Amino acid sequence: MPGQHPHKAGRAVSGGHDDSRTIGSAMTGGKPSWRARAGMFLATSALASPLLGAVAYAQAAGAKQAGPSFNTVEVMQLAVFVGVMGAALLSAIVLIRERARTSAENVELRTRVADVNAALRRSEALLNMRDQRVVVWAAENKKPELVGTLPVESGAPEERAAFLAFGRWLMPRSAAALEHAIAALREKGKSFDLVIESQAGAPLEVHGRKSAAHVLVRFVSLSETQRSQARLKIENQGLAADYDTMIGLLDALKMPSWLRTTDGRLKWVNRAYADAVEAENPEAAVRDAKEFLGGQARDAIAAQHNSRPVFEQTLSTVIGGDRRMFAVTDVAGADGSAGLAHDTSATEAIRGEYERTVRSHADTLDQLNTAVAIFDTDEKLRFFNQAFQKLWGLDSGFLHSAPDNALLLDRLRSEGKIAEQPEWRRWKEGLLSAYRAVESQEHWWHLPDGKTIRVVANPQPKGGVTWVFENLTEKMDLESRYQTAVRVQGETLDNLAEGVAVFGPDGRLRLSNPAFAALWGLSDDVAKPNVHVSAIRDLCNQRAADNPWGGFVAAITGFDDERRDRHGQTELNNGNVLSYAVIPLPNGQVMMTFVDVTDSVHVERALKDRNEALEKSDQLKNEFVQHVSYELRSPLTNIIGFTELLALPSTGPLNPKQREYVGHVGSSSAVLLTIVNDILDLATVDAGIMQLDISEVHVDRTISAAADLVADRLEEHSIKLKVDAAAAPKTFHGDETRVRQILYNLLSNAVNYAPEASTITLSCRQLAEGVEFSVHDNGPGMPPDVLDSVFRRFEPRTNGGRRRGAGLGLSIVKSFVELHGGSVRIETGKDKGTTVICTFPDTPGIRAAAE
Repeated sequence: MPGQHPHKAGRAVSGGHDDSRTIGSAMTGGKPSWRARAGMFLATSALASPLLGAVAYAQAAGAKQAGPSFNTVEVMQLAVFVGVMGAALLSAIVLIRERARTSAENVELRTRVADVNAALRRSEALLNMRDQRVVVWAAENKKPELVGTLPVESGAPEERAAFLAFGRWLMPRSAAALEHAIAALREKGKSFDLVIESQAGAPLEVHGRKSAAHVLVRFVSLSETQRSQARLKIENQGLAADYDTMIGLLDALKMPSWLRTTDGRLKWVNRAYADAVEAENPEAAVRDAKEFLGGQARDAIAAQHNSRPVFEQTLSTVIGGDRRMFAVTDVAGADGSAGLAHDTSATEAIRGEYERTVRSHADTLDQLNTAVAIFDTDEKLRFFNQAFQKLWGLDSGFLHSAPDNALLLDRLRSEGKIAEQPEWRRWKEGLLSAYRAVESQEHWWHLPDGKTIRVVANPQPKGGVTWVFENLTEKMDLESRYQTAVRVQGETLDNLAEGVAVFGPDGRLRLSNPAFAALWGLSDDVAKPNVHVSAIRDLCNQRAADNPWGGFVAAITGFDDERRDRHGQTELNNGNVLSYAVIPLPNGQVMMTFVDVTDSVHVERALKDRNEALEKSDQLKNEFVQHVSYELRSPLTNIIGFTELLALPSTGPLNPKQREYVGHVGSSSAVLLTIVNDILDLATVDAGIMQLDISEVHVDRTISAAADLVADRLEEHSIKLKVDAAAAPKTFHGDETRVRQILYNLLSNAVNYAPEASTITLSCRQLAEGVEFSVHDNGPGMPPDVLDSVFRRFEPRTNGGRRRGAGLGLSIVKSFVELHGGSVRIETGKDKGTTVICTFPDTPGIRAAAE
């Protein structure tokens, strides 16, 4: 109570130690009093703070006024009491209000639960109807839940996994569209409404929605009316998709495409059309009505559409300044037309090139000697060359009818052109298996006529077979004959006296005969194949002083500047003389031949010595003849002169006998002078000093002069001279004196052999190469042995002639004609007479006369 401790009154003990001790003692004295418990409760309550503040303020005010004061315990007791009462009151108020609110909320929740249960029952009833099914995704990582069912006629499976595999029970296009829409819904929240079609043909509506926590896809089965509308919608979707696809395809094509209205105006074109008409884009091409084809082509298309809807033809148009060919297809419909143009310029060029190549190949195959026949994939004959027709002797009509291979074989068999087989059907099937083979097949046919045919069946990459029939009969015969020839050649070489050796390009001996080793004294070990030429050269160097084997080595190994034949002789140390020839062969080898010409060399040397002696003797003879001729000319001239003086009346009278003798002396002297002059002329020609006096030769005058010289002899034998110069030129270049001498000798020779009272013909005519003189007589002709020696000197032949001459007439003729650059020939025969023909060039080219 206040006043029990007067000495402590008015002491500020707030927060002091005494208070602490008092409280501590109060608490430590045993069980806390109710005041202590109230204070502690108040201290922990929300009301303690303002009460304690008021107590502290009251204490402070009391200390200043020095009035009646309260101690700390009393203040705390009062505060605790007030706090407890306030807390109790507040708690009661709050409890009453909370219970009222909770009751209201419970009533509301019971109402809402009842509503939710009713809605849930209604939803389950709706969802469990057999005309819809819902797929629900609660979260991204959870499997979807399925609610409801669809009718059996819809084709939707009941099993969860089978239902979610949309591609198994929906049409491919519907399944693809649905999966794409569900993916967009789950990832982007994009709602969709689709009409899909099951594989059973039932249409379904599908609605996709997304809420905050769920993704819903609902499949709804439709009524008959709705199904009809859905089918129309599906068809419309398909048609729209197909239209978009076709338009996209046409726009992507590199071929110009277009759509036209019923009146022919452009309605749509693709990018290729715009590029072809050089428009900025397809819309500009349609707007500006730029036409791809010319007016004539469009009129032809319109005219074609009047009779039938489809137009197909190759038309030309100009693209980029170049005229190109296009395969145009234009189809007319009820609402317009559509067209497509394919550039076939390159195709046409390739087709033309292909046709030219095929014709060229056909022409080439026709020139082959090997028979070729080409059959297509249907085993029909499509091509054959002339060698094939000639080989089998089949008529052209049958071959051009494109017979199949089996029929062709049967016909060859029926006509006996191929050998009969023991099992014909199996043999033919094995042959025709080439059409199913990959590699080429080869067969050998031995025909009844003795031919051997090599048959090659070559399958073609695109089907069909090319048959090649190679006639190897001649080849095999040639091969057999070649082998025989090789054996005969080997035997021949081995038995030849001529040494033969063949060396290869590598310098090694390929073959040789025994004569080669014998001529060079080589042993069999050395003269054997594959021995190098250097080894043979080393051995042959010891057997000849002037050894040619160094040149042989160069020719064999190819170090010569050029491959050419070489010939020569070499003399061995033993006195033998070998004639050799080095002959390069076409295959790069070199053949050498050696002949022992020792005897021939000795004979040649003897003949040379004898020839030199004969030449000296002939020279002496010519000198003698010339000397004697010159010495005879002077006496003969005197004799002829004195004879002519004796025949003159002024010299004195002669009796008939004397006059006859004087005439004989004169004629004989003239003949002798002619012979001497001929000998001198030939000697001049042989000496090469004969000079021709070239001038204009008058043909008529020359012929007349020559005829006058033989007129007496012609008259003596009653022989007529016929001159035929109608085709002769008036003049030509030559030595007139020598031409007259040539004609005189020819006429004299003809008079000598012409029969009595016959006719000699002298002809002259102009030829392209010059002037031709010919003298013909009807004598007995010349036998062949006389004809060979008719131009030789001092070899007279009577051969039925009247007198024997010196044998110089025709020799002089030949020498003088050849001095003019002309030629002489004789045409004669038994009982045909003789014709001597001399041809003079228009412009003489002087050359040496023949001896």
